[in-house]
Amino acid sequence: MKISCLKSNLLQGINIVSKAVSSKTTHPILSCIYIEAENGNVKLTANDMEIGIETFVDANVINEGKVAIEAKLFSDIVRKLPDSEIFIDTTDEYKTTIKCEKAKFTIPGKSGEDFPSLPVVAKNKAISISQFVLKDIINQTIFSISDNENNKLMTGELFEVNNNKLSVVSLDGHRISIRNVELKGNNSNIKVVVPGKSLLDISKIISGGIEDMVNIYFTDNNILFEFDNTKVISRLIEGEYFRISHMLSVDYQIKIQINKKEFLDCIDRASLFIKDSDKKPIKLTIEDNVMQLKIDSLIGSMNEEIDITKEGNNLIIGFNPKFLMDAIRVIDDENINIYMNNTKSPCIIKDDEESYTYLILPMGINEAG
Repeated sequence: MKISCLKSNLLQGINIVSKAVSSKTTHPILSCIYIEAENGNVKLTANDMEIGIETFVDANVINEGKVAIEAKLFSDIVRKLPDSEIFIDTTDEYKTTIKCEKAKFTIPGKSGEDFPSLPVVAKNKAISISQFVLKDIINQTIFSISDNENNKLMTGELFEVNNNKLSVVSLDGHRISIRNVELKGNNSNIKVVVPGKSLLDISKIISGGIEDMVNIYFTDNNILFEFDNTKVISRLIEGEYFRISHMLSVDYQIKIQINKKEFLDCIDRASLFIKDSDKKPIKLTIEDNVMQLKIDSLIGSMNEEIDITKEGNNLIIGFNPKFLMDAIRVIDDENINIYMNNTKSPCIIKDDEESYTYLILPMGINEAG
């Protein structure tokens, strides 16, 4: 194999597929990037058996061929080369030479015969949305997944298509995040659970352009994202996702409207007095036109008031400040609506159209504090 391409193009391709390189594996081939040069195209592929990524690189194919190269070494070499044209040449024994201007590296390669090919995903069930919307959906829900591998379903997100509406749901036992998006055209009903890690990787790869589309294909075992010159295939998480409709009560005794930025800034200031290990709640005292935020910790205390619009009863309630900030931070609205019932019921933050819904369980507080 012999190819040449600009460093910027090659590095972009390496950065994309590197998300699927296995860092901990007993199979050395899975720590490689597989390069295929044929029919005038250069394709890079990585596959850790949970997620596989392939992308095409704009390059010049001088001689066709295939080789697998250890990903970290390959990436480090290319990253440190001058911003110029790179030549990659392999021998019949897969010894690989990488040249750029006056720099020359020779490293061992592998045949790649054992490199696992990506699963073939049937394209019967599909939706199409913009990269901007997909990136938004992931960023606005991913913080609610759990990192506890004991409950696999909580480490993923539910993707459900029903009546041409896509609902994406994540939860970790303390909070729920939901994003709803209207889809164009006629779409099949779909219900799958996608690993959170795969979604995080995709959000880092896609450009996020409003006009740039992502085609998403679903099967019983895999999900395929196709965009630009790239394919990302992820295994799905098996099992029936949690039924959350009964947790999202439409009944509420209190509704407040508050300026998003003021609320977020205030909680952020209060967080100065909380260490992650403390698990200290922020106490909200809700009265007619004002909300008092109070925190007491071993480091110090803070007390601040924010103007609100309120319907319903007064209430004193406590929340994990990080959970509040995670939800509020990703909302684009200037003002947000928060619905509550009592000290033991969750608060629900949602807009009138319910394009987003965030449910957060309260924490116990010391009333005398």
